[in-house]
Amino acid sequence: MYALIVPASTPFVLLATVLGLSWWEDRILPPAEPVEAPGEAPLAPMAPAPLTELLSVDTPLTREVARS
Repeated sequence: MYALIVPASTPFVLLATVLGLSWWEDRILPPAEPVEAPGEAPLAPMAPAPLTELLSVDTPLTREVARS
């Protein structure tokens, strides 16, 4: 009988553990101190190079097409 109870109750035990830890984090732990902003602004990401010519889906891949 215990062989059926343990596997069936495992998801509920895990759920109760996660909910308990979440409650403990919200109620018991002190709030985290805010992190200071970095001194320098991060660099903006570079835009990708524009494509000069798009290939058609039906274009066969040949050496001439692959070189361009």
